[in-house]
Amino acid sequence: MPRAKTVVPGRARRRKVMKAAKGNFAGRRKLYKSALQTVQRAGQFAYEHRRTRKRDFRSLWITRINAAARINGLSYSTLIAGLKKANIDVNRKLLADLAVRDTAAFAKLAEVAKSAVA
Repeated sequence: MPRAKTVVPGRARRRKVMKAAKGNFAGRRKLYKSALQTVQRAGQFAYEHRRTRKRDFRSLWITRINAAARINGLSYSTLIAGLKKANIDVNRKLLADLAVRDTAAFAKLAEVAKSAVA
């Protein structure tokens, strides 16, 4: 009885890798071994950057809030402390959006925070 080879699943695996390697230069898309290494490395970067994206956005929001808070005569930490004391539960994403798009609403929040701290 002849030996059963995994031709179909193996070919499917290789085809999947080669499809994922499309758009790369030279052997990185034409040679299986190079393509596999490229795809694995790309997957690792994608995994890592899905996590760093969250950190980067939070950092951006804090920078925007701090800039708007200083326009209103507060520091970032004083603003956040004042909002917590005033029992205003607003996340940083929303605060940053207010700071950029609706400065009047942000100014009112800053005044509430200033009076809660003082």
